[in-house]
Amino acid sequence: MKRSNAQRLRDALEDDIINGRRAPGERLEPEALCRDFEVSRTPVREAIQQLVASGLVTVSPKKGTFVARVGLDQLVEMFEVMAELEGMCGRLAARRITEEELDALREALMRCEAAAKAGDTDEYYYENEGFHHAIYAASHNGFLAEEARQLKQRLKPYRRLQLQVRKRMGRSLDEHREILAAIEHGDAERAERLLRAHVVIQGERFSDFVSSVRRFGARLDAV
Repeated sequence: MKRSNAQRLRDALEDDIINGRRAPGERLEPEALCRDFEVSRTPVREAIQQLVASGLVTVSPKKGTFVARVGLDQLVEMFEVMAELEGMCGRLAARRITEEELDALREALMRCEAAAKAGDTDEYYYENEGFHHAIYAASHNGFLAEEARQLKQRLKPYRRLQLQVRKRMGRSLDEHREILAAIEHGDAERAERLLRAHVVIQGERFSDFVSSVRRFGARLDAV
């Protein structure tokens, strides 16, 4: 999937923030970003807007743009809500999906499989996003789909962080296959249960996630 300059810049800044190369409170200078990434001001502005939407960056009037501090408790709460929204989308999709939408979901899964086979976590994230968006569309509930998309965008950097956990990409792909099978068979309850479990952070996955975020926070505190 070819990404725009704004997407590439946003991804690079996300990586810098999550991996501790940019500290909380650090100022982001648009001119320096233009120079460092060899892009115009437009993609820089678009990337910053997207980072603000995800909660990684804050903008203070007359002061500038700054890296925000991560709040673990709020992240966990947001993932809980995301899991419920995803589950609802899955339940409705299993009941309402059309043959054309089902074909689109199968194709999205194939693209996820190709990215996983290549071992490309960033590419897998974007194809994973397409898989989930196909389910949102198949729910045929525009309000629910929009709420899910907005919250998913806010959680984007942390969902990418999850994929860096060892073997998570492979497990995610297996879960996608099970979700597709449930939707194909019109099993609304199973689709809802699988999607909720796919997103929510619990058990060992919670421990892995907390460890990743705390390592991130420790690196930032040491800066």
